[in-house]
Amino acid sequence: MKTITLIAMCLLAISTQAQSIIGKWKTIDDETGKEKSIVEIYQKGDAYYGKIIKLFREPGEDPDPICDDCDEDDPRYNQKILGMEIVKDMKFDAGDKVYNDGTILDPKNGSVYDCRLWVEEGKLKVRGYIMFLYRTQTWHPYAE
Repeated sequence: MKTITLIAMCLLAISTQAQSIIGKWKTIDDETGKEKSIVEIYQKGDAYYGKIIKLFREPGEDPDPICDDCDEDDPRYNQKILGMEIVKDMKFDAGDKVYNDGTILDPKNGSVYDCRLWVEEGKLKVRGYIMFLYRTQTWHPYAE
């Protein structure tokens, strides 16, 4: 009986821990449903960041675009989107089991939003928001 209780407690502890966001994620345009990019999420110190490592471009689109819509005061202004760090300064909140307090850049329009990340059913939920207005995307695990 003690063994069953111990196994049940271990399984409960594993299931309540947050899944890591570290890795490569395929972004999907929530308006068109098309693949947009691959973002690699990584840790630096106690914060998490994400950079674009691959772009999926349509015929006729610039294969190596720059962020000319970024704010001129942003160091990413007129920089190449490929290799750009778009997720910054995310911190893990153990109580809520989410990553927040950082920002995310939408290179399509140059807007920077507050950000919240969490893993749900093996997919990364990415929420960008301003005050109480938000949009949530689902990013899929990517394996080369």
